[in-house]
Amino acid sequence: MILKFGNYELSFESGGVKIRRGGETLYYNNRPMYAFVKTAMAVTEFFDSAYDAAAESEGGAILATGILQTPNGSKLRFEDLYKRAGEGILISRTLTVLSKGEDDLGFASKISFVLNGADTIRDYDCFAPATWYKDNEYARPHVIGFDPDCEYHLRKETGLTLPLFAAQNKKSGETIMLSRNKADLTLPGRRTHTFSQMIDRECTAGSIGLSKPENKTISYLYYGFPVRKETGASADGLSIDYVYPATDGQTGRMDQVYNIDYMMKTKSLNRILHPMEEGFSDHYEVRLDLSAFGEFYPMMRWAWRSVYRRLRADLFQVDQNLQYHNNIRAMKLLARDYGDDAWGVPFSAFLPDMDVDSISLQFGFVGQQPGIGYQLMVYGLRENVEEAYDKGRNIIRFWVKNGACGSGAPRGCYSPINRAFEPYPIWLRMSADGLENILDAYVLARKNHEIHADWLEFCENAARFFLKVQNEDGSFYRAYEEDGRMRMDSKANTISIVRFFIQLFLVTGNSEYKDAAIKAGEWSYTHIYRGFEYRGSTCDNTDIMDNESGIYAMFGFLSLYDLTGEEKWKDALLGAADYTETWTYSWHFPVYCDDPGSPLSVRSISGQSPVVIGTGGGDMYMAACAYLYYRIYVITGDAHYRDYAEFIHNNSRNANDVDGSFGYAVRGLSWEGGAFADQVLHTLHHWLPWVTYVELDPASRLMDTFGSYDIEGCGKLSEEEKKARNRIYENYAKFPV
Repeated sequence: MILKFGNYELSFESGGVKIRRGGETLYYNNRPMYAFVKTAMAVTEFFDSAYDAAAESEGGAILATGILQTPNGSKLRFEDLYKRAGEGILISRTLTVLSKGEDDLGFASKISFVLNGADTIRDYDCFAPATWYKDNEYARPHVIGFDPDCEYHLRKETGLTLPLFAAQNKKSGETIMLSRNKADLTLPGRRTHTFSQMIDRECTAGSIGLSKPENKTISYLYYGFPVRKETGASADGLSIDYVYPATDGQTGRMDQVYNIDYMMKTKSLNRILHPMEEGFSDHYEVRLDLSAFGEFYPMMRWAWRSVYRRLRADLFQVDQNLQYHNNIRAMKLLARDYGDDAWGVPFSAFLPDMDVDSISLQFGFVGQQPGIGYQLMVYGLRENVEEAYDKGRNIIRFWVKNGACGSGAPRGCYSPINRAFEPYPIWLRMSADGLENILDAYVLARKNHEIHADWLEFCENAARFFLKVQNEDGSFYRAYEEDGRMRMDSKANTISIVRFFIQLFLVTGNSEYKDAAIKAGEWSYTHIYRGFEYRGSTCDNTDIMDNESGIYAMFGFLSLYDLTGEEKWKDALLGAADYTETWTYSWHFPVYCDDPGSPLSVRSISGQSPVVIGTGGGDMYMAACAYLYYRIYVITGDAHYRDYAEFIHNNSRNANDVDGSFGYAVRGLSWEGGAFADQVLHTLHHWLPWVTYVELDPASRLMDTFGSYDIEGCGKLSEEEKKARNRIYENYAKFPV
């Protein structure tokens, strides 16, 4: 019996399944009935078997069935229905406990396909959104895929921004993807699954990834000792697996948690199982999709968009006009003089009471003081609110007067308590944040017949510092000492300074700035876009993959395209956009929340995004990208980018007290972020300035460019008018005489 789909066919042979293309077997499973069984010895053992029968079912589907019996006498009935679904196959499994052996306590199962001819995970480039990209060489050691010597590379799907895993053969380009069919998770029965084997009858989350196990069990005792014994299942090679309920791990090279004199470093492998109870039954559905691609980028885009179309969460309905005004009024309220004309907003405060916890003024990154100052000026002019304009201008004035080192480089963080700057490195990304906003403030004021030559001088002095330290190959280092010596040798942040140089060129006409931007862009095209080095933009993390590196690549490549119109920059822009998009939780699942005062106690987690690779959970930083993705939509005409722009513009607000119904002392704000990959919300409930800035900035720019604070309103313009307004550099530096 054969199911044909696209260029592939799935056949049932001798109780197993084979997937072929042009007669070549690409994937197979000789024993598709596979069970993990927890025994009375607290060890999870493995058993597998071929199907007993396969028969045609309704609508051209095929039903494969069989009974798997464990040595302890438990009997599990498998009923697997395979049917065409679009260009792929939907596999629906119902597994029922027919009888329970006395010493069998719990079970899980997997839908799995062996990758024919594969020796190691390094034979494949892999994609699991916000978790695994290519070889995962820029991940931390405890993230799956980093350590190829692990036997299991499985991630609970609630740690993925969409529940999918794709593996692309590096030689042939052949790609196999497994994904959850529906966003129909329910709450687990337990609020923690932190130990190695736990039975939870209500858990409906699975996990996805690769495995190449030995023919041995692997269970880690409480203190970490690995128990290995021969198992009843056979291992044919590297396979792509969907495990239900979830297994998380194996994560490698973990530091020993406890101070034990141990002969090995422990690893982590956490399993959830369903109870081995007579009559207990579980059901799950998995999509199998196949294709082939010449490179990783198109594979990643195909995989993400395929599942996004199917599982994208509903839009959160937001009054964006109200939310913008909530945010800007909050910043107007919080901005003050902390002494010696040190104007700014607090560094952190606890919600809902806005209980200020820390006062420190940071140039960019999570502090975004000049950015908030600039947005207050924009609002003050747009709506004739003099107080807002004055406060914003005072913030800019403070940094221009005090923020430069002797070398011209901008300092990072000022402590009003000590009346001194803190010992920060000169972060490239943080410098770009503040410099762009001071330059934008200069342009805004000058268009309002208000010339601040010292603001422009501040920007040019900083630019000259960075011109001096630019490497011959066009790159910049991640961070510097005040005298220009290299502080951190990674170059992956190079793209973050490009937009500042381009806009400074537009204001001054100095071609040195344009040349520096293009040289940096060329390096970034090769290493960031083509080399996939989206890493190191979060200044409080090590030099690992993150979402903000994708965002800053978008900033830089879009500015190069705006300046030159060259297709290569558009290609790099779209590559960065497609990568960055995969960091957004675009599906929804319920989470436990002990705090009814949190908006996420009743709202979707969709629209939130992990910060660095492999963590799950996250914050609403993707809100920063709504304007970017809408501009990309206008450039390309690709309706997907418009859909995604509206999705992140709206759903990132799930964590906001938009209408005041949650009783926040300052309406409209949101806490910084939290973890929820275990379906329990963990958050510090604090606000930082960046949280509001990344909502203010894109909303304000949507209004300035397209005449509306929301995406729907922007669409009321004609296509010709949108394209005309999208050429933002035509009028960027046009000043009144």
